[in-house]
Amino acid sequence: MTALTLIRHGETDWNRDRLIQGSTDIPLNDTGRAQARATAAVLRERLDGAAPATIVSSDLARARETAEIIAAELAIAAPLSYRGLRERSYGEAEGVGIDEFRARWGDWHSAEVPGAEPWPALRERGIAALGRVVRDHLRATAPAAAGPTRPEAPRDAPAARGGAVGALIVVTHGALIREMIRHATADELPPVGERLANGSTHDFVYERDHLRLVTYAGLGA
Repeated sequence: MTALTLIRHGETDWNRDRLIQGSTDIPLNDTGRAQARATAAVLRERLDGAAPATIVSSDLARARETAEIIAAELAIAAPLSYRGLRERSYGEAEGVGIDEFRARWGDWHSAEVPGAEPWPALRERGIAALGRVVRDHLRATAPAAAGPTRPEAPRDAPAARGGAVGALIVVTHGALIREMIRHATADELPPVGERLANGSTHDFVYERDHLRLVTYAGLGA
């Protein structure tokens, strides 16, 4: 069993202006950097200092920088990045404002946007990415538990450090986190219209390829 915390990246200028980012690589703004530091302070109160913490992120700049700030604040190793943790691609909607999106394509959750990643594909990708992250984390922090038959880890996996299995922190994106919450709750959460705040934390347990939600934090529409 692995406890992991999924964190939405800090704010960007496109978040502030309510523009759809998707796979467009937009950096954090100063508010987003402050949010990352605030999230690190929350995590510091929760972490077990006796066990090594691991932090990873999407390879998009806004998630990667959020993770780098958190790692620096917590004095832990710099994050690895995983392409599989990227935000959903929104195709032709990227760079479009929320009001324009609704006028052109309708409801956010049922809209058919040309070039957008289908929601089921996003869910499948997110589950696979978290599985890989968990396997790498177990190899790094509890190599004896991995067993002799576990497949060789990818080259970007961290080296084994031994000792207890510590916290696993995953910095990723709103749509991907939402799909993981929906997967873990049989599509009951989050409520329709609820946004996930920048810098918010969402706790899960991953065991035997199953994901269970422990806590999540949303933001009213």
